[in-house]
Amino acid sequence: MIYLVEDDISIRELVVYTLKNSGFEASGFSEATAFWKAVRSKTPSLILLDIMLPGEDGLQILKKLRNMPEFSGVPVIMLTAKGTEYDKVIGLDLGADDYIPKPFGMMELISRIKALLRRSRFEPVKKNLLETNGLSVNIDMHEVACNGNPVNLTLKEFELLCYLLENKGNVLNRDKILSHVWGYDFNGETRTVDVHIRTLRQKLGTCGELIETVRGVGYRISKD
Repeated sequence: MIYLVEDDISIRELVVYTLKNSGFEASGFSEATAFWKAVRSKTPSLILLDIMLPGEDGLQILKKLRNMPEFSGVPVIMLTAKGTEYDKVIGLDLGADDYIPKPFGMMELISRIKALLRRSRFEPVKKNLLETNGLSVNIDMHEVACNGNPVNLTLKEFELLCYLLENKGNVLNRDKILSHVWGYDFNGETRTVDVHIRTLRQKLGTCGELIETVRGVGYRISKD
């Protein structure tokens, strides 16, 4: 099930129609109240959020979702008419997995949704437990801990951390991270990686120091 929160009725009806014709279950909502009622009744597999909404806007909804353990891992794509980097960064900072500026094509939207859903069906690689210097990740359980203290991450933050740990000691450039974690080319918008690295470090606390920046190249977690 995909939920769309969009106050423009023409866009909402077109997106829901396209999703259903593409084989998805989908429901649209014009504002937050109806959305929250639905999401508490049935957890969606993905959420499309417009930023400019009456009452509670998309960024407020996103922030609330990421602070609720039962919904924190649901993939979220932001839809926005705003084109400034500020709006994109704010959405990513709050835990959005992707963003699509308006106007957008239906084929692009479906492609982005399919790519994100593929990545959300995370499959263990190499081994199920990744550990280093007090940081531990249980891939099967989708659990992260720093010195024994649980850490709540979004889906993309979790996948990014796993990718760094699976390649411990190797420097991963931003393009490689984008391709692996997001599943497609972000057309050079490597700011997405930097924002997720920053929030990941903050959430990991002292373990965030394990993520090293290699200036001019990318990021790595050093070997023990």
